Amino acid sequence: MSVSTCPSRSALNRDEQHRDAQGLDAADRAIVLATQAGLPLVPDPWGAVGREVGMSGAEVLERMQAMQARGVVRRVAAVPNHYRLGYVANGMTVWDVDDAHVARLGREVAAIEGVSHCYRRPRHLPHWPYNLFAMLHGRSREEVERQAAVLCERLGEACRDHRILYSSRILKKTGLRLAGSRPGAAWTEPERRG
Repeated sequence: MSVSTCPSRSALNRDEQHRDAQGLDAADRAIVLATQAGLPLVPDPWGAVGREVGMSGAEVLERMQAMQARGVVRRVAAVPNHYRLGYVANGMTVWDVDDAHVARLGREVAAIEGVSHCYRRPRHLPHWPYNLFAMLHGRSREEVERQAAVLCERLGEACRDHRILYSSRILKKTGLRLAGSRPGAAWTEPERRG
């Protein structure tokens, strides 16, 4: 499991003094650079970040909370590695749901245990009739198919068709990253991620 901090892409208050184009002062920017790849997995992560950027853990936490309140940081969350937890069958289920019912049914599907993502997407007729997507995770394809059967039952007659698209490989997922070096880092070039 890693702990991720995710900078927000929302518009920032450009009127505050001493803030750069991203709406960060030097101390906030140092904190974002030190945490954007994740918090250290130690008993006092805020203290560890504080030592890296030259401030107390309490000050780091206070600044992170202020950045979150301003919308600069969207969230701080634990991100479990579901593969290491044994959930190796990952299926994006796609559903052709009657547009008159998709909003209500989408909310119901999103609340079902085992659904990690659920969202509406536009159809691309005639080749892609699916407008509701729900990600399922299981220890086997059979488990994902049982979960999909529960979804199908919930969608009822409003659902005309569905498919399960299984993951074939893991893609590295990251949030927005600021260019620059971590405080105290040995490199001077901006970090490059692919």
